[in-house]
Amino acid sequence: MTTERMSSSQLRVLVIAILASFVAFLDGAVINVALPAIDKELGGGLPLQQWVVDGYLVTLGSLILIAGSLSDVFGRKRVLYAGLIGFGVTSLLCAFAPTGVFLVIARALQGVSGALLVPSSLALIISTFSGAAQAKAIGRWTAWTGVAMIAGPVLGGVFVDTLSWRWVFVINVIPIGITLAMMIGLKQDHGTGGRVDILGAVLGSLGLAGTVFALIEQGVYGWGSPRVFLPLIVGILSLAAFFFWQTRAKQPMLPLGLFRVHNFWVGNIATALVYGALAFAPLTVTLYLQQVAGFGATEAGFVFIPSTLCMLLLSGVFGGLAGKYGPRLFMAIGPVIAGCGFLWLLMMGEDVNFWTNLLPAVLLFGVGLSITVAPLTSAILGAIHPAQAGIGSAVNNAVSRIAGLVTVAMIGLIVGGTLDRAGLDRAMIVAAGLMLVGGIVSAVGIRNHEPAAEKVQTAVD
Repeated sequence: MTTERMSSSQLRVLVIAILASFVAFLDGAVINVALPAIDKELGGGLPLQQWVVDGYLVTLGSLILIAGSLSDVFGRKRVLYAGLIGFGVTSLLCAFAPTGVFLVIARALQGVSGALLVPSSLALIISTFSGAAQAKAIGRWTAWTGVAMIAGPVLGGVFVDTLSWRWVFVINVIPIGITLAMMIGLKQDHGTGGRVDILGAVLGSLGLAGTVFALIEQGVYGWGSPRVFLPLIVGILSLAAFFFWQTRAKQPMLPLGLFRVHNFWVGNIATALVYGALAFAPLTVTLYLQQVAGFGATEAGFVFIPSTLCMLLLSGVFGGLAGKYGPRLFMAIGPVIAGCGFLWLLMMGEDVNFWTNLLPAVLLFGVGLSITVAPLTSAILGAIHPAQAGIGSAVNNAVSRIAGLVTVAMIGLIVGGTLDRAGLDRAMIVAAGLMLVGGIVSAVGIRNHEPAAEKVQTAVD
């Protein structure tokens, strides 16, 4: 039997995991092209646009760790049920938001539910597959969740141009309903038991919220304003208290011992760099195309279709190759190729030609991302014990979300108060730099672990 074959129960788990994660990733990406329309209807300018994105990422990034613990303690299926139902309800709250403040609050609540989905769904895969089959399954999961992140603007653009920006939230109900139906009869795992680190969750949330608030609002009030430096101080002190508490808690939300595993800590540094660039660069490009180059929402969304196709076609392939040969080479060259895609956009002016300015860039970006993401996920999660799959995937996803949260919050610092040609250039240079450093970190730090590679080869044979 080859590793490409899987049982019907394994296929069902894989589809459930993909769908459950898909809605969380889709919602994080679909919002990008809707931001100008939201601003036009509800007002608020760039700060509201940043908060609509970061309101979701603050709670998602700060609670995804405790969600990973919940997954391990109470079982993957229970946590997935709660996350899916909560995500559906909060999506409808976003869809019917009467004001910008209401929308930001609803997005924050949506992030709470989204935090329950990703680590639980990925932990299902880790506990169901092993060896090379696990790497292949992670590659397929990566491909489809990556598609959600990049294809989201296409779907969002169609809704914005033909119906309303509110439909980008209503659509979430469909995949949620399908996933809930597929979970009927799925074998229940009872979890390992234990306690949940509530204090750690509170400190982590306060720390992220305070620092992100300061980064976003400094563009309006300045660093010297109490409305900026007081939240910043509270945020920094809360983060310091969070890490101190993690060294004292009996069952910490963030088990710092995980970072003694070499590939885990190196891989998470690479994750922060790559996903930091991935969060804010496509967002900046999408806003530029609509607000400066005159693209419609649908046109701007379709720009990243070639990257989507690359992810669909190549992620599973590179996930399998990483399982066979080791992840280091792929994690080293993939970010560099993606970074070249961002640098290509430096040749773009206000009069944008898709075929010469955009297509080569998004193809480079898509190929580089396809080479990178599945090997990156496999390297990190393959380095830890399967019993810690929930918290391990949660840590990795928290790192990626927090990295994106910070870079989105810093858009104002990078591009200035108004997005223009020079601001886009600065953003692309920063994004390419993050990708390049991510590749260097992987090339120097990631280990292929030859005994594990031999085991994978046996499984393949």
